Amino acid sequence: MHDDDKAGPVDYLVVEFPGDRRTGEGLPVLVDLVDRGLIRVHDLFFARRDADGTTTGIALADLDGDGELDLAVFHGASSGLVGSEDLPDLDGVLEPGSSAAIVVYENLWAVPLAAALRRGGGRLVARGPIRHDVLLAALDATEPAEV
Repeated sequence: MHDDDKAGPVDYLVVEFPGDRRTGEGLPVLVDLVDRGLIRVHDLFFARRDADGTTTGIALADLDGDGELDLAVFHGASSGLVGSEDLPDLDGVLEPGSSAAIVVYENLWAVPLAAALRRGGGRLVARGPIRHDVLLAALDATEPAEV
């Protein structure tokens, strides 16, 4: 049983790599977020959509082709929230010839806030993403015009 006072909000990201170009540049940042206790990775899954539209899983291995195991620290990170049964869902978001990383993570930084709100009788009733381009447009609209 999961202790509700120690649970943070859980999110997911699907990051597409057009042309199947994965450099691994984001991996050290992900490891750093985990090491600093800001997030907990529940699932990390990789997939590729071939030119013919077939989507398949990619094993956690040498994802950037440099000869080293990139994700040994996440080997076995699988809560069962995402996996190969979800591959058909990726067909609608991945372009043929691309690959993707899917990460399900818990926002540990929010645990104290979430616990306090739950103890106070609050309950989360809605949440959702704000696209980066929408955020930038809103921020640009609030900046005073230069004179």
